[in-house]
Amino acid sequence: MKKNIQIMLVEDNPEYRETIEFVLSKESDINLINPFGNAELALSYLQHHSSVEIVLLDLNLPGMSGQEALPWILKYSPDTKVVILSQSDREADILSAIKTGATGYLLKSATMDEIKQGIRTVLAGGATIDRHLANFILSSMKKLLPKNKEEVHGLSKRETEVLALIAEGLSHKQVGKILHISNNTVADHLKNTYSKLNVPNAPAAISKAFKTGILHPDQ
Repeated sequence: MKKNIQIMLVEDNPEYRETIEFVLSKESDINLINPFGNAELALSYLQHHSSVEIVLLDLNLPGMSGQEALPWILKYSPDTKVVILSQSDREADILSAIKTGATGYLLKSATMDEIKQGIRTVLAGGATIDRHLANFILSSMKKLLPKNKEEVHGLSKRETEVLALIAEGLSHKQVGKILHISNNTVADHLKNTYSKLNVPNAPAAISKAFKTGILHPDQ
């Protein structure tokens, strides 16, 4: 028997909330928990229920914002994946959500099929980023790169791009999606980076990259 995906929706717009509820109710493998109109009620539920697998979270909520609620969701339910579903395409909102731990970011202009696909992608261990935002995120991450296009401290341009994205808190799957490379290729680039920098892991590589000028916080 196919396992139902336990979904929580936190959305204050009644019309959009009802649309999502109607669409997901037609999916045999998705169980939408009663939608919540604010973050406070959603967090209260999560404190007592550990079965929620994915939270679709709006950012612009009355009272506590979605951005403020995100770390609390992950604290109360560490295994829950959070997908932002927002009208905002602001750089600060997108990068902040990803850094805080969101597994996906979709705009409300996304089609219902894209939202359903995003849910299943996240459940399968992947990450989902709105197709209109992927290039934007890559452009934003490039601000971390040195101006010199040649190899820096032995790292290739691609290795430096991967490290810059990892430094912003993106997962291997998110990096692969943005750069259009496989998860194995991302892992290979990171392995080469650790070897070239003589470090054991990503945090050490990121720290050394900033200290030595491989990455720059501002350009």
